[in-house]
Amino acid sequence: VLNVPPSAFPAPGSQQRAAAGARSKVPLKPGRSLMDWIRLTKSGKDLTGLKGRLIEVTEDELAKHNRKEDCWICIRGYVYNVTPYMEYHPGGEDELMKAAGTDGTDLFDQVHRWVNYESMLKECLVGRMAVKPIAAPKDKKQLNGKFSLGAKWGNNIYVSILYFLFCSYDWFQTDSLITLVIYTKQKDMNAELVIVDCQDKRLRGEIIVDDHSYLVAVDLDHAVSEDVAVNIAEKVGKVEIIFNKKDNIHWKMLGQPWEGHNTFIKRTDRGLFYRKCKLISKTEVTHDTKLFCLMLPKGTHLHVPIGQHVYLKQIIAGTEVVKPYTPVLPFLPLNFQEPSHHDGVHIYLMIKIYSHGLFTQALDHLQIGDYISVSNPEGNFKKSQVQTSEDLLLLAGGTGFTPMVKLLNFALTEVSCLRTVKMIFFNKTENDILWRNQLEQLIQFILSQPTKDWVGKQGKISSSLLSEFVKRSRSDSKVLICICGPAPFTEQGVQYLKDLGYSQEEIHAFTA
Repeated sequence: VLNVPPSAFPAPGSQQRAAAGARSKVPLKPGRSLMDWIRLTKSGKDLTGLKGRLIEVTEDELAKHNRKEDCWICIRGYVYNVTPYMEYHPGGEDELMKAAGTDGTDLFDQVHRWVNYESMLKECLVGRMAVKPIAAPKDKKQLNGKFSLGAKWGNNIYVSILYFLFCSYDWFQTDSLITLVIYTKQKDMNAELVIVDCQDKRLRGEIIVDDHSYLVAVDLDHAVSEDVAVNIAEKVGKVEIIFNKKDNIHWKMLGQPWEGHNTFIKRTDRGLFYRKCKLISKTEVTHDTKLFCLMLPKGTHLHVPIGQHVYLKQIIAGTEVVKPYTPVLPFLPLNFQEPSHHDGVHIYLMIKIYSHGLFTQALDHLQIGDYISVSNPEGNFKKSQVQTSEDLLLLAGGTGFTPMVKLLNFALTEVSCLRTVKMIFFNKTENDILWRNQLEQLIQFILSQPTKDWVGKQGKISSSLLSEFVKRSRSDSKVLICICGPAPFTEQGVQYLKDLGYSQEEIHAFTA
């Protein structure tokens, strides 16, 4: 347990705190693994019951299929017969039944929008929803960034007004440079809110504004070098993205727009974007956990914020499979005395390799120099949740330790308002403890299956155990409790904390 005096470090600004729920998993029956599902989809069996026909589905027809033995769900305008998938769903049948016979898009986005349902459920596709025609505004596009309201985005007038108020762009050139300028009007703009990818003349620049994002996406008029520079004027919210021309040619235009170019919409409506990253190294951390170092492409600017995760995507047996992982530091700083600095090039992931895990086994078989697809960051944790707290309590189970690495370093090096920082790390055995040598003097370890030589605390997460360690520094102090681990650990922990009198607003549950 580590106690931090209030005057140790400088203090940044503040916002309101938030809380998040964890994702549930249920035990699957034997023969109901992801690989078993992939085999079933490739068996040629008719999984829709329509003998290969695609139909147009009305709302009334969709509503009829609302039972476990006959369950259709609509996701983004496409209808799937998920009846055969029921027993294979990691979240259980009850989760799927919440959307039975209805449009489940919002529920899907809340739980796991990162899952590539088009690939996973392609053999279950019934057809498209029959929709009533909507009169959309005329499609207007101007590539110098003053206004864009495409038919796809134009139905949401509120979002369009937000876009017009907040974001616009322009571009300039010299003999050797192209400068794209995005005006966000956000006074707290920083490098973590700017994501740039430029590969093979394709430019994609995304600016994060709370739960919305602004996108500039074009095929550039001419080739540029791989190196991209990003300058940010934080006080006025101006972002400059600078490219070197490959040839000293005068450009007549920035380029041709992609779909979604020059739009300001909710991030959940944007969809995930992936880029291919090279595997640089794999280092053993424990008997079953490795530290993977991935290198971003040269034309990419991406910083993963504290408490957020990325998704890794692999093609396994012809099916896209996606899993979330939280980046960590390459090592734990000595005594947590200095803020960590992102080198702008590498992403480090600490991943437990499961002997029967389809995804992690495929990861472990990657060779140095191989590539894997990495998404934009996701997550709703904000630094301000720590910056407005007086007590920070961290509860980690196994690899649920990964979100805590950057969070712990940030709290101890950059936040001065904290009176107390405590972390409790739950594991089965001593051999399972990640970075044990570096953490020995800082953190309370608790083991559920210790050897007879173990002299530390033992047990599993419980109300009595938490009541011993999780305490406010004073009766009215502002507390933030972060918890992450396997789903049962997180769910039980959150309930125990609520039983002890902590509110939902004081608890943030990460998805392991």
